[in-house]
Amino acid sequence: MRIHIDGLEIYCIIGLLESEREMEQKVLLDLEMQYTYCEDTFLDYSKVVAHLTQHLKNEKYLLLEEALAGIKRLLFEQFPATEQLKVKLSKPDILPHCSVGLSEVWVNIPQQQ
Repeated sequence: MRIHIDGLEIYCIIGLLESEREMEQKVLLDLEMQYTYCEDTFLDYSKVVAHLTQHLKNEKYLLLEEALAGIKRLLFEQFPATEQLKVKLSKPDILPHCSVGLSEVWVNIPQQQ
């Protein structure tokens, strides 16, 4: 099973430029979370959105690369049933006439205990 969250708008601070450090800008987040659905095992997408929004507002990353790594850590920790995670983070207003973004795919390998 896969959850898709597309076009999540979050106003937060991400960037190196002085103007990006002073004022929140719109970022767009698209993600897919794969998991095995069972009767009692499902992912609550409203909680995923709430965690992502709060995380990006709190962290104030300098780089999109750092933000992607932080999102990966957050989601694998908070939602351990996640087997695979695909995230795209974009800044639609940073340059005229285009949106700039990064994406990555990760597989969650459970720790042996």
